[in-house]
Amino acid sequence: MDVPSFYGAELRYRRELAGLTLEQLTEGSFRGISFLSQIERGERRMPLDLARHVDKVLGTDGFFERRCEDAAKARLSGHPLYFVDVPDLEKEAKTLEEWAPHMIPGLLQTGDYMRGLIRYEDPYAQPETAEKRVRARVARAELWKRPDRPTYWGILRESLIRNTPLSPAVMAEQLGHILDLIRSTQSVLQIVPETTPWHPLRNGMAKIMTFAAAPPLVWTEAHLKGQVVDYPATVEEYRRLYDLLRAVALPPEASLSLIEDAARKYKHEAQQGD
Repeated sequence: MDVPSFYGAELRYRRELAGLTLEQLTEGSFRGISFLSQIERGERRMPLDLARHVDKVLGTDGFFERRCEDAAKARLSGHPLYFVDVPDLEKEAKTLEEWAPHMIPGLLQTGDYMRGLIRYEDPYAQPETAEKRVRARVARAELWKRPDRPTYWGILRESLIRNTPLSPAVMAEQLGHILDLIRSTQSVLQIVPETTPWHPLRNGMAKIMTFAAAPPLVWTEAHLKGQVVDYPATVEEYRRLYDLLRAVALPPEASLSLIEDAARKYKHEAQQGD
């Protein structure tokens, strides 16, 4: 029995011992019944917020929180604790659709782009800590080499490409990497132009994931925190808004042409600076 199955079985045992249904145990947890059921079957790992809720309801004296933290730390490898399950979800996904209003998505980033982000967003990070985070980010991109990789569709703001504190050389490499990746994997990427100031999902990122044998979910993230959304009605609302966002974005080929143009300009600026 693997680790998720072991703790899933333990959770079910403790819940039934307490005489609670799945619905009763999830009440007040902001998690859906289907999500908890998948954890009991060993199909998903328990997130820390749910572990704390379960310990409180079942009176298990921090048992599930400690196990959750131990498992997360063992698998952390440079990812923040709240993010630790996302790489596994990406690998299991059948489709990945993400909207990135604030930074180029991690799966598309180069190591130097990530280093630049850390310098500006977390200037006090120790060099070894920063490099660990870079290695973890780059390792996620191994997903692209898998024959069973998920179908990918991304949407970015044009400002991520045009308005950046990073050097022209870093941005030229980053944009070239995106072009190669999207085309070689037959993925889709769209750009929301700067001339479109109002649109759905304007203020926050969203990653919509579907699975072959599990319900879809959405990952949202803000500064130093993230959340899995699995409540069906909320997931469907994200689905609707994402589809509307596609409609206001540039067509895929026009989006790639825009990126090509920006990459040429950055490359020229980098050469002029040498």
